[in-house]
Amino acid sequence: MNTLVNTIIVGAGQGGLSVSYYLKQKDHHHILLEKENQIAASWRSHWDSFTLNTPNWMVHLPGTNYQGNDPEGFMTREEIIAFFEDYLHEHQLPIKYGVTVTSIDPGGAGYYVQTDQGTYEAVNVVIATGFYQNPKIPAFHKNISSKIHQIHSSEYQNSKSLPEGAVLVVGSSQSGAQIAEELHEAGREVFLSVSSAGRVPRRYRGKDISRWEEAMGYYRRTVDQLNSLQDRFSSSAHTTGKDGGHTINLHQFARDGIHLLGRVDNGKGDWINLSPNLHENLGKADQFEAEFITAVDQFIKDRQLDVPEETLPQLTDGFEVEEIPELNLLEANIRTIIWATGYSCDYSCVHLPVFDPNGRPIHWRGVTQFAGLYFIGLPFLHTGISGVIAGVGDDAEYIASIILQRQTRKTIPLPRLQEVL
Repeated sequence: MNTLVNTIIVGAGQGGLSVSYYLKQKDHHHILLEKENQIAASWRSHWDSFTLNTPNWMVHLPGTNYQGNDPEGFMTREEIIAFFEDYLHEHQLPIKYGVTVTSIDPGGAGYYVQTDQGTYEAVNVVIATGFYQNPKIPAFHKNISSKIHQIHSSEYQNSKSLPEGAVLVVGSSQSGAQIAEELHEAGREVFLSVSSAGRVPRRYRGKDISRWEEAMGYYRRTVDQLNSLQDRFSSSAHTTGKDGGHTINLHQFARDGIHLLGRVDNGKGDWINLSPNLHENLGKADQFEAEFITAVDQFIKDRQLDVPEETLPQLTDGFEVEEIPELNLLEANIRTIIWATGYSCDYSCVHLPVFDPNGRPIHWRGVTQFAGLYFIGLPFLHTGISGVIAGVGDDAEYIASIILQRQTRKTIPLPRLQEVL
């Protein structure tokens, strides 16, 4: 016999927890289904020294704000995990751990949700599994010599966990740049394949860059204000919150001895092939920063703000690096490749035609064309911070309001909530 529930939320990350919070406030019976056996599983998988890139004052979920004494600091991995554990304990949200959803099909009261522990029947289903699910590694990595240890950035823990020898990090957005910096500081020889990700200073004219982004309305930009829908998925500019936060500049990497390379296009045996786009990508990062600080300067001028002048260092070391078309990994003593090449989304359990040709959900602010089916936690679901802790709450409140409006028109008989759990 199927278990009847008004709303099932698939995934107990920040999006799922936020929707659950608003539903519980209205005594709407629902369940969070989490495939892992503990909360904050995705955060636990980050490397040992991981910190948030957004400052602590931006760490808030519905009903809970940052309460510490370091609002301009950056939470460590352990502090983030504790934040989620405390949130769940404080609000006593209805969660079931260790439940894997295998399929979601239309039918019954609205949807059949098949799991490895039985079938649920729900009026509403919220997909809160996030956007970054499957590590993405180019297929040609299988052709590279077995003498080279290869991992995705999601598997990296610390420098000591890697084989001896030099390390090639492929990708220079947030994760790749931070891992390359950490490995270099640990005394490893590092090669970094540079992508087209932008750069922003950690602080500028007396404020953390996030303060300027908030003041200038960057976080309030909605998806319809973007130049194209593809901009929703642009790589994050490289920066870091480690050691109190500082700017990451690839030219400084070159000055410090990190070997910069163009994009890795192919690989076979001991060799990798490289695009001649290193200088081009460095130029893009420089331009990204220049355009951003120009916008900040104009904002300050327009509002006649009394803040100090600042001139950022203009480094060019990366442009002095020779572009090479190929590299012999073993001759360069490279024994490890870390693929910081992002993730692909996977919603294969959802058996409805609700996706674009790239497998991404078609929605407006998380609401799909199928009544009762929602998504949350995606980049630019609605605003520039929809996909992060600081912004997911607004989207959750909106989705919960739609669910609660539907409840007045269509409900199903429910057992007592503790009987479901």
